[in-house]
Amino acid sequence: MFKLSEIKELIKLVDQTSVHELEIENEGARLLIRKPGKTEVVNVQAAPITHTYSPAPVPTAAPQASAAPAAQPAAQEAPAASPSKENLHSITSPMVGTFYSSPSPDASEFVKVGDRVNEKSVVCILEAMKLMNELEAEVRGEIVEILVTNGQLVEYGQPLFLVKPE
Repeated sequence: MFKLSEIKELIKLVDQTSVHELEIENEGARLLIRKPGKTEVVNVQAAPITHTYSPAPVPTAAPQASAAPAAQPAAQEAPAASPSKENLHSITSPMVGTFYSSPSPDASEFVKVGDRVNEKSVVCILEAMKLMNELEAEVRGEIVEILVTNGQLVEYGQPLFLVKPE
């Protein structure tokens, strides 16, 4: 087992070097220390992913060539739906792992649709290699949609929550 003083010393050493990640196993206990700078890129990459899904309804209006007046209102409705999605912040997964919506199977969920969160609110746990990692919202606002289910395997950069920022 690691002592708190040893962990603090290791964090200082990692912080002072160019090492981005340190993993140590000692007597069955495993410690993983990661510098936080690497996960910020995920939010930038996730934005185009959400936009690529919104144009999908547009090709379905194209086969109705004989009903040209009917196709125009449908095309006008599709852009009206996408601006609301553009105003939402996507909380994405910083790693590959298993998504858990609560701290334990018998506990209540961290957040539900309609809940208000702030930058430090824990929204879920991601399990990777038997390590439980709490994921914080990093934005102040209201949870609009939860995009994954409890126990689901998630990918790096996958959107997990949509938040309407304040």
